[in-house]
Amino acid sequence: MDIVSDIVADRHVLVLHGAFDVRSTWEVRNAIYECIDGLDDDVVIDMTDVSTIDVTALRLLAVATRHAWLAGHHLTVRNPGPAVRRMVHLARLAHAIEVERVAATA
Repeated sequence: MDIVSDIVADRHVLVLHGAFDVRSTWEVRNAIYECIDGLDDDVVIDMTDVSTIDVTALRLLAVATRHAWLAGHHLTVRNPGPAVRRMVHLARLAHAIEVERVAATA
């Protein structure tokens, strides 16, 4: 799992690459909480290049979303692929993870 951190237009963007699973949750957790606690910005997790995800990683995102909300910020997931979206629904965490809405193309 590679994590690239960047600040774009009032938001701190974490770009994840590879498999997001139990082996990488600690690294991702530290990066997310560092952004939430250390900065005064909202956080976006770009998951365009995430190939697989497991329930442990989804629970991390759900808890981090709540932590950000309690701190007065937003944590949003951007561009989750079909496999990631399916796991979110199978894990019944769709209500706990905020996914960025994308405008429909004609």
